[in-house]
Amino acid sequence: MPFATASKLPSPWREFLLDVDNLLSEPIALHCLGGFVATIRYGLGRVTGDVDYVEIVPFDKLSDLQQLAGAGSALAKKHGLYFQHVTVASLPDSYGDHLTELFPGQLRHLRLFALEPHDLALSKLARNSPVDREDVAHLARMVPLDPDLLRTRYEQELRPIAIGNLQTLDATLKMWIEAYFEIA
Repeated sequence: MPFATASKLPSPWREFLLDVDNLLSEPIALHCLGGFVATIRYGLGRVTGDVDYVEIVPFDKLSDLQQLAGAGSALAKKHGLYFQHVTVASLPDSYGDHLTELFPGQLRHLRLFALEPHDLALSKLARNSPVDREDVAHLARMVPLDPDLLRTRYEQELRPIAIGNLQTLDATLKMWIEAYFEIA
């Protein structure tokens, strides 16, 4: 696949993540999404200053991580980067089955897992901002995404649990498929 393997920590993330890792006393795993994953894992060429994550294991370390490396923390001020816990996200039901570890073996306590590209695209469906559309267009072109798999995951794993106007979500997915894929 033409997207990044994320096998080596790039700067400035290397310094930030190593500092966080060195300050942790026990393992923490994060399920990451957003611009960080699109950039680091899938080669999107835009800058982001945060690592969005939807889940932390163990959950009781959420407050500790946010104090250590969240927005406004000493590490955030030092590096200009921070962790952001996303409390509301639209994700396919089985997204956890498709996660890929970023930087395996390079950090002692911190483990980062990236959403699979179809799940990452679907996480952007409800908001559908211009940045989200650019990210999905990039994923469709560069990964590339499979429009049938995208539609299937939406219909089977996201739509049944989606909150909000389903007709709007349906129309957005239809628009994305028409705009970002060459369908014969």
